[in-house]
Amino acid sequence: MQRFVTAVMRHETNTFSPVPTPLEAFSGRGADRGGPLAGEAAILQCRGTNTPAAAYIDLAEAAGAELVMAVSGSAHPSGCAEDAVIDYFADAVIDTLQPGCDALFLDLHGGMATVGIDDPEGELLARIRGAAPDLPIAVAFDFHSNISALTVDNATVITGYRTYPHVDMYETGSRAGKTLLRSLAGEVNPAMVWRQLPMLTHLNCQTPSRQPMKDIMDRAIQAEAEAEVLNASVFGCFPLADISCVGLSSIIVCDRNTAGGAALLDELLGMAWDRRDAFIFTTEPVEVSIAHAKSLGSGPIILADHGDVCGSGGTQDVMAVLAEVMRQGLTNVCAGPYFDPIVVAELVAAGVGAEVTLALGGRMDMPAIGLKGEPLEISGRVRRITDGRFTITGPMMTGVMVDMGRTVVLDTGEVEIVISEQRHEPFDVGCFTHAGIDPARKDYILIKSRQHFRAGFDAITERVVMVSGPGITTSDYEKFPWQKLRRPIHPLDLVNTNEL
Repeated sequence: MQRFVTAVMRHETNTFSPVPTPLEAFSGRGADRGGPLAGEAAILQCRGTNTPAAAYIDLAEAAGAELVMAVSGSAHPSGCAEDAVIDYFADAVIDTLQPGCDALFLDLHGGMATVGIDDPEGELLARIRGAAPDLPIAVAFDFHSNISALTVDNATVITGYRTYPHVDMYETGSRAGKTLLRSLAGEVNPAMVWRQLPMLTHLNCQTPSRQPMKDIMDRAIQAEAEAEVLNASVFGCFPLADISCVGLSSIIVCDRNTAGGAALLDELLGMAWDRRDAFIFTTEPVEVSIAHAKSLGSGPIILADHGDVCGSGGTQDVMAVLAEVMRQGLTNVCAGPYFDPIVVAELVAAGVGAEVTLALGGRMDMPAIGLKGEPLEISGRVRRITDGRFTITGPMMTGVMVDMGRTVVLDTGEVEIVISEQRHEPFDVGCFTHAGIDPARKDYILIKSRQHFRAGFDAITERVVMVSGPGITTSDYEKFPWQKLRRPIHPLDLVNTNEL
């Protein structure tokens, strides 16, 4: 019987975020607490979900192989992780390899950074390769990966998500895993070619479901489907990271001869560079966006506050957009979740039905961009108190259990506000419905998200207003104090095309 090992280490690091990321945040339990899982507990947590790890489990079972889960932990996007995190995950994987291993299957993010290591995924792979020089290694990466030479040089097969929102996580793991299994069977001999552009794309303009990325990704999908190459992936990059390996990139997995892969790589990246200006998002004042939403008529209308998205490392407690919604008199609104464990404790103590006036949010300063936290004084009735737990039923991370911690609904009369103990980006309607709120019956749905919300909310509305609220996930990249970023890089600098 073959012995396979798998591991999960996922974190998208906003290096400007003030939110800390200790080892305990890498939880296998659906919340930012408890630390990583391993063994059967980790397999149970991953099985049946829309994740690469679940695909690895299914592939191993279909192959009749023993599968050992060395470690599994995912942290919500936040600031730089502690350096001890990479030591923990690397040691766990290498220790698990010691009895012998035929192949390693990794479920990684690719957009991670620690305090002292700018490329933890590359470091992890290099340490593993040092311990097992000939081990076949498959890696499934997030679409928002910042790829480095260290990563590519120490893996056998790499694939990336093709969607944003990420609804193909399982499929991505399956693509990587199947290619590696074909390699083990002697059917193919994988070799990779890759390159990165000096291009800092905007998160609001990256999604492969729309231009300018759509036909770039469609071409990669076509090439893989028609067996021009073994695998073809395009990575939009995670731009809120002050590290040297940020930029749109592509990886092509070839069978032995890399000439065809190199030609495809040039084609894909040439398309991206030619339309580089289309990857820039232009912001507008919050009051203008809210006034526009108010003029649109019947809802539900999504108000996507993308300047404070915890799914990109935001604090999830910036109150400016909610304050403007209330100032302009929008009604029949649901909003949240907002992260404020202090207020949650106060409201739980007050109890359902209590009338309260309190200061909500604004707990964290963002010194990297000179933004001070400002709470919003608000009055309302405690409508509901929940444990904050629900299982995702939408297409992104289907079957995963979410734990927002204790969660409270505060009703102002015009706005039902969801407030939680844990940060959570609302990409599934369960963040509202589990608390008795039907967002489909609201005129406005105010959420802190930039793209992932489309996975769960597109079914109830196609009317979206992008709101450029303040926060550490701002789309105004001029606000960030870049120090390590490769320069020159578009659009912050003029780039000589002859040097690409």
